[in-house]
Amino acid sequence: MDEGALIQDALDGDLNAFNVLVLHYQDMAYNVAYRIMGEPDAADDAAQEGFISAYQKLHQYRGGSFKAWLLRIITNHCYDELRRRQRQPAVPLTPHLPDGETLEDPYWIEDQGVTPEEHSEQAELQAAIQHCINALDPKFRIILVLVDVEGLDYQTAAEAAGTKMGTVKSRLARARERVQDCLQLFWELLPEPFRHNTEEMK
Repeated sequence: MDEGALIQDALDGDLNAFNVLVLHYQDMAYNVAYRIMGEPDAADDAAQEGFISAYQKLHQYRGGSFKAWLLRIITNHCYDELRRRQRQPAVPLTPHLPDGETLEDPYWIEDQGVTPEEHSEQAELQAAIQHCINALDPKFRIILVLVDVEGLDYQTAAEAAGTKMGTVKSRLARARERVQDCLQLFWELLPEPFRHNTEEMK
């Protein structure tokens, strides 16, 4: 994909060229928005609004990483939406899982003698991780998602978040520490090596 040519064509009024960019980045945009917002509908809205805004502001793009530029727009939409909510929903101590159970329901206490399917275990762990990400302040949440979820380097994450690299590093360190502390509530869901490490840290 010739990204530069597509951007220029889009600037010249070729909507199809911009649609190619949308298709290329839509999964990434949704994943980032979902991890920040923690809700599928809110993530859909943020990603859609982000792409609309990117098209409208495309003339403001001055080169460099288009991915970082696009992510900055999307993360700004997420941050604005979080700020617009008059009060942050309380994060429960035990998140609801996709099947409606919680970690304190009898299902989790009783020994049924059945080893859970691997995909179920992964779903439970992901629910716990997302719960802990949701508990972060948005400015820390955004950095954690950009670096640890999307795998961006510090410089690209700084561009996407509209901040300095040093700020990215400090916020990431604090975010990781808070998520690690939060995950101790769900110790039994963590992979075995991580359990051992957390036990040693106590």
